[in-house]
Amino acid sequence: MSDICKNWTQWLSQTRFAHMSEVQIQETFKWLFALRDIVISKAQIQPGNRVIDIGCGSGLLSFGVIEKFEDNVEIIFSDKFQDCLDECKKLLGECGVKYNASFLQSDCLDIKLPDCSVDRAMTRSVLVHIVDKQKAINEIYRILKKGGIYSAFEPIIKSNTRYHELTNPSQITDWQAFKDAEDEFMSDVNDSLTNFDAQSIAQNLDSAGFSDGAIDVEDTTSSYIATRESIAKWFESVPSPDRPSSKERFLKYFDEKKVDNYIKEVQDALHNKMITVTSKTIFIRATK
Repeated sequence: MSDICKNWTQWLSQTRFAHMSEVQIQETFKWLFALRDIVISKAQIQPGNRVIDIGCGSGLLSFGVIEKFEDNVEIIFSDKFQDCLDECKKLLGECGVKYNASFLQSDCLDIKLPDCSVDRAMTRSVLVHIVDKQKAINEIYRILKKGGIYSAFEPIIKSNTRYHELTNPSQITDWQAFKDAEDEFMSDVNDSLTNFDAQSIAQNLDSAGFSDGAIDVEDTTSSYIATRESIAKWFESVPSPDRPSSKERFLKYFDEKKVDNYIKEVQDALHNKMITVTSKTIFIRATK
């Protein structure tokens, strides 16, 4: 793996936006705050609740809860990575409001809490990084009290617009071969990013024992002018610190010279063109 992204704090604050223009970054932040509010609303948090933000990352959900409830709710910042917790602690010390917070370094597959110990559990783009989603959802079910609510947001990466959908065979050498490769790695059952959809998550919730798992599916569309620089970043950016970039994925199928030529041809085809990309996301709400 390259040194582009060394840890989750860096990826959350810098690398995940590296392929975006400033306008796109601002639009993304608006979208993130909107989805934060939806996840918190679906959790139906009440004063006095004990709430855990699993895989808290930069604390988007936790800080949203603090902003709304201050110290009337106990919030647990939980993450596998200490660098994320350290960053949240730093931000919490600067927020200037009352809060009742604790920090738990813990893997989502083995949450260091007793059975039936929290009223609400929330995740945001966490399951997408876990191969065994059933085990993670079972853990969330275990720590919730009876009547407790799990609320979450997850991107369905396998539904994202693909490179071959933005180009055509007359523009790309071996277009079909690259299409086949992309279709294969975007549906890999062993890749946490691509091994799930709304239906499989619904089955996971049911298997865990949730009584009324509900999933809302949303399609997001974005249009913008592509440039050579932004297209290069599509291929260079990593989806998380421990995962390969798109270029690295293609290198499993083709030699570097061929992949570099493919990237150049995509740049030639799309530079200064208005493109439209779509993605699918889900909001989860389930009661124990």
